Amino acid sequence: KVQNRGGKGVIGGALKEEDILDDFIVTYNHDDILYFTTAGRVFKGKVYEIPLASRQAKGTAIVNLLNLEAEERVSGVVTIADYRRGKYLLMATKTGTIKKTELRFFKKVRKSGLIAIRLHEKDELRWVKVTNGTDQVMMITKMGQAIRFAENDVRSMGRTAAGVRGIKLR
Repeated sequence: KVQNRGGKGVIGGALKEEDILDDFIVTYNHDDILYFTTAGRVFKGKVYEIPLASRQAKGTAIVNLLNLEAEERVSGVVTIADYRRGKYLLMATKTGTIKKTELRFFKKVRKSGLIAIRLHEKDELRWVKVTNGTDQVMMITKMGQAIRFAENDVRSMGRTAAGVRGIKLR
């Protein structure tokens, strides 16, 4: 996934000078790929559904693959080989909220997407990572505040829950 200066996501292809490599994911064709948006929605597809391109190609705009709303952007991409118990998705928002949800809740996602996290007004989903439930979490703000805690301190919640305070922002 590449983020360009306009915040638009691009899958695959060559980098332009102003592009920033955001994530590099190694995966298999038959794995599921979950796209999480800033609006807290999740879309699902198969890796083989991403159009094949040459090494010199510019890539495919992500809006051509997903049904995104006007100001909605992809904020996280996760690939899943299997939906075993004991695996979680850990999500964090712009306002410092954090949420842990079992991976199995994302096994069936409609083509139009599902709500992955309920967001408060003016909040947006910033990142999503796959965890095993025993990892350490570190949240750092732009102003240099930081907090570190055990992931098992955050209880597992349902898919549409809002989450809990991870760090208090000024």
